[in-house]
Amino acid sequence: MYIDRVLSGMRPTGRLHLGHYHGVLRNWVRLQHEHPCFFFVADWHALTTHYESVQAIEQSVWEMIVDWLAAGVDPAQATLFVQSRIPEHAELHLLLSMITPLGWLERVPTYKDQQEKLADRELATYGFLGYPLLQSADILIYRASMVPVGDDQVPHVELTRELARRFNHLFGREPGHEDKARAAVKKLGGQASRQFEALRTRFQRDGEQSAREQARALLDTAQSLSVDDRERLYGYLEGSGKMILVEPEARLTENARMPGLDGQKMSKSYENTIFLREPAESVTKKIRTMQTDPQRVRRSDPGNPERCPVWQFHQVYSDPAIQDWAAQGCRSAAIGCLDCKQPVIEAVLREQQPMLARAQPYLEEPARLRHIVEEGCERARRVAQETMHDVRAALGLNYR
Repeated sequence: MYIDRVLSGMRPTGRLHLGHYHGVLRNWVRLQHEHPCFFFVADWHALTTHYESVQAIEQSVWEMIVDWLAAGVDPAQATLFVQSRIPEHAELHLLLSMITPLGWLERVPTYKDQQEKLADRELATYGFLGYPLLQSADILIYRASMVPVGDDQVPHVELTRELARRFNHLFGREPGHEDKARAAVKKLGGQASRQFEALRTRFQRDGEQSAREQARALLDTAQSLSVDDRERLYGYLEGSGKMILVEPEARLTENARMPGLDGQKMSKSYENTIFLREPAESVTKKIRTMQTDPQRVRRSDPGNPERCPVWQFHQVYSDPAIQDWAAQGCRSAAIGCLDCKQPVIEAVLREQQPMLARAQPYLEEPARLRHIVEEGCERARRVAQETMHDVRAALGLNYR
């Protein structure tokens, strides 16, 4: 049981911008030093809404992975892989579809939201309806316990939890489960078995979550248990059958809204982006030509930082002293807009410098990039195959 594994992925959209870095990648870089992390390219997911644009997928995949590495994601610390290279994702998706009520998929909030936003596309397909189920398979196949998401993705993780619970309830009820679980408790040894039973009682009778976590920790460190016995006791603790699939927890990421050059959220669709790997001359030109407070027509006119997109960049990149200088200088007309933009330009270029350096070896030698992905796919598939062995056994599909 892998109670501390992290799983996260991105659709291949090509080059990434600073919004991706501050909203997702910076969090990945931190998590890779704290937990086993699996980060994947969700290329099958790209087909759920853009199935008519397959020509761009391959190039977008490689550009995106280079940006991950440029941002500081370390293949020695995290497993990087491509979804479509792991066929077990598709197999688990198929098997879960056999037990997933249609209403569960139709009630996912993003289903209707995306239909409205992408009204120009033909989305009356099973792939689009079922993409939350594929997303659940992506998580469950690695028995991930933590999924870093924003607020809008929490319903997807909750669906995944419900599916894991339903699967374990339907297929974790092995014959003689209670007797086998009680026999496994005895293998913990006298003191540990009594402690486990007491914690189980406190959790099931009183709903004490801390008792549940203590009992899980006790099982994790028990050297006397086989993998099967440990899974039985996880289920015994929860009041269900054998724990075959793990219920993940949504781990909310910090709300790091990176503004675009026009003050809206940074997005390619708004054409207001600064890419992670963009030449300094281009970055400088983009920021120097940014819109400022429209009320500040002349250099001598006082301005209001709250109306200026440049001020939003200061809130991301500048320390309190520079923010005070910029805000006071704007309101008093002591500084011009180009003066105000210069510290932002310097800060963005300073942030990008190590990214450009980290990306260069992979641009010069693409084979290194392919090797990282090949290794990551091999590691990911081994874990996925372990899960599918248990899933097939639970469904009676391991016969020969």
